[in-house]
Amino acid sequence: MNRVLALLSFSVCAWAAAAAGPAAKPDIEKGRKIASQVCAACHGADGNSPNSANPNIAGQVPEYLQKQLANFKPAPGRKAERENPVMGAMTANLLPEDMRNVAAFFGAQQAKPGIAKNKETVALGRKIWRGGDAARGLAACASCHGAAGAGMPAQYPRIAGQYAEYTDAQLKAFRSGQRANDPSNMMRTIAAKMSDGEMSAVADYAAGLR
Repeated sequence: MNRVLALLSFSVCAWAAAAAGPAAKPDIEKGRKIASQVCAACHGADGNSPNSANPNIAGQVPEYLQKQLANFKPAPGRKAERENPVMGAMTANLLPEDMRNVAAFFGAQQAKPGIAKNKETVALGRKIWRGGDAARGLAACASCHGAAGAGMPAQYPRIAGQYAEYTDAQLKAFRSGQRANDPSNMMRTIAAKMSDGEMSAVADYAAGLR
């Protein structure tokens, strides 16, 4: 009897899984339409932001973008995981599939190259990016974001070409705890070991990666 019930239960689960089918693929065209209405004013029509206060999101890892959009949107009766009044308003009416489509659209766009502006700190930025500081337990940025800053799909975001001002601000936000949506406190742990000068140097160096 127990065997029959187990087989029946398995059959029902298998049928439900088959009925559900594979996850729907993102619709880039739908994402483009939403982006043009909701995102373009701040991030540019193709995700290359015209203002350093707003990040470049063209070519960003789609899974990362989707997670950030979801984190900006508060659940009923709760604070957003990543609090930002502007982005909270922008995501308020977005459904999960909308976020997936928008993320896929921006991820498919070509990111424009950035530049490192501070020649005096490029050596320090490169040192921390490539090798970190073992004596302080400071991990190399490249270990997660890649040698060229392209990120790793579904895990770590693209940093190459990002505005140095934005990257610097995010590092400081992680260090202060103002931003706390990093899995396993990873970025908060790293930022806590960095000085203001090191953050600025890394941010500027990453801006010139391509």
